[in-house]
Amino acid sequence: QVQLVESGGGLVQAGGSLRLSCAASGRTFSSYAMGWFRQAPGKEREFVAAISWSGSGTYYVDSVKGRFTISRDNAKNTVYLQMNSLKPEDTAVYYCAAASSWKTGTRDYEYDYWGQGTQVTVSS
Repeated sequence: QVQLVESGGGLVQAGGSLRLSCAASGRTFSSYAMGWFRQAPGKEREFVAAISWSGSGTYYVDSVKGRFTISRDNAKNTVYLQMNSLKPEDTAVYYCAAASSWKTGTRDYEYDYWGQGTQVTVSS
């Protein structure tokens, strides 16, 4: 069992930055690949970014490439999402998730555990 707790969300103006954190407890953090997803009101949950077990592989949805950076610190059992140049369309609840195995890392059904989410609101 893995418990995930996100933090770092909030209200920011367009062009600003936020850093989300996801702290994991329970089983060995390094045994899980990690991902960030988001869900805007009235929309389906979508993949944002993912990082492999060691951190050597990172993956992003096209809409955030060059603006968002996913990273992990296995010593601190934490995964981060640095979000720069934020846009109003980035407004959503952001969720972190953990996968013991994956094929693509971009599909929510590949993930075993989920956090409760943190709200990110970008004003124009």
